[in-house]
Amino acid sequence: MAPLETNYPSTTSSGGTARLGGSLHVKGEITGNEDLHVDGSVEGLIQLEDRKLTVGASAKVTADIIAREVVVYGNVKGNLRARDRIEIKKDGSVVGDLTTARIMIEDGAYFKGSIEIDKTGDASDNSYEKSSASYSKPTRSTATASTTASD
Repeated sequence: MAPLETNYPSTTSSGGTARLGGSLHVKGEITGNEDLHVDGSVEGLIQLEDRKLTVGASAKVTADIIAREVVVYGNVKGNLRARDRIEIKKDGSVVGDLTTARIMIEDGAYFKGSIEIDKTGDASDNSYEKSSASYSKPTRSTATASTTASD
């Protein structure tokens, strides 16, 4: 008898987004070569060098994060390093140090930690966001902030 054939792709390294559901809890290290959307909880390390990590609104992440791009809708405790950009959305919360070429923190977001603007990892990108103009001269800048916006 022949095995059942599935329509699942064998790899998604070229374009898919993996999803960690809200009821899942991971302790340890997550590494990979595809985008990841987390709705559950993660403790440890998330390393997606050339990919995007989205921390969903229901997610609780206690981990250091290394990715090309990080978007936070939920809660993160740990250091974030993104080669391209980090976004903290209005209901997002980050406690930890950020290192990235571009940063966006929306009104209503919570952030406590330091920010290091590092353009060296992204030298080919000339579309520097004007909102970070105070960081435009030096290659590396550091700022420490604790912010929460209210209505």
